[in-house]
Order: sequence, then C-alpha cells, then structure tokens
Amino acid sequence: MLNYKGYTGHVEFDDEAGIFHGEVLGLRDVVTFQGKTVDGLEQAFRDSIDDYLDFCEARKEEPDKPFSGKLMLRLPPELHRKIYTSSKQEGKSLNQWIAERLKRTI
Repeated sequence: MLNYKGYTGHVEFDDEAGIFHGEVLGLRDVVTFQGKTVDGLEQAFRDSIDDYLDFCEARKEEPDKPFSGKLMLRLPPELHRKIYTSSKQEGKSLNQWIAERLKRTI
C-alpha cells in the first residue's frame, strides 16, 4: 500500500508486462498509476494524486476525500443494548469497543 496526502494506493505486479500497476482506493473516480521500478511506481502514485487534485480544481469540483472514519451503523435494538452494556462493563466508549472488535477481524 502507498500513502500520499491521505490517499491510499493498492499495487499489483503484472509479471507478463513486467510493470507494477495500482489504483487509488476509496474514490468514486478512477485514479490509476504504473511504474517499472518501485521508485517509479511511488512517483507515479504521487503524480496521479496531484494530477487528480489539479483536475478537480480546474473543473471547480470537490475531489473525493479519503474516508473520514465516521460510519453510520444500524443494529437491532437488543444487539445495540448488549454491545453498549459490554462496552460499559469494560470501561470503554461504544465507539472504542466496536473499533477494537472490528480490528480483530481483519
């Protein structure tokens, strides 16, 4: 994974073509990059982000932003109650408790 200005790029290697290629994750728009070396790939990633931001600015459009960390979640009321009770028993906020549990699954 590559990171630049809050954006994340996922990279794969195409052994037939002999190049690295990647895509910026978390955007509605498609932003890709490629390179033959790691240094070239990293520079192409940064250039693609900068080009994307410049393109959005020229069109007077707001670029997609990386994820904010806010997630709206709907639960059955009884599950919500159980999670809340468990979080309080552990002395944690509901958000902290849920985040810790989710982190364990990935």
